[in-house]
Amino acid sequence: MANRWRIPKDVEENVRKRDSKCVYCGVIFSNENNSRKDKPSWEHIVNDIRINEIFNIALCCMSCNASKGSKLLEDWLESDYCKKKEITINSVDEVVKMALKNPPKMNNK
Repeated sequence: MANRWRIPKDVEENVRKRDSKCVYCGVIFSNENNSRKDKPSWEHIVNDIRINEIFNIALCCMSCNASKGSKLLEDWLESDYCKKKEITINSVDEVVKMALKNPPKMNNK
């Protein structure tokens, strides 16, 4: 069973446990207000919706998700948005660093 983004339930549960803050900017998530700045959203670190495994799925704030869009991670990290928010290769969460070092690929089963 998967959620509406086709993320398997076990992956969703593990990511929710792992990511209590944005994997990019580090803002702590809150569901208590309507601000996009601290509301979690599902993110494919490598923009391929077919790669729905724990090393490619993360939670990030809606602001970072909207800014990244369909950009390649490496390109987005060079954007004005990231520069303004001081988001760098060194400041992102470990799951993002791992995706940069060893990009997730489609599992050919």
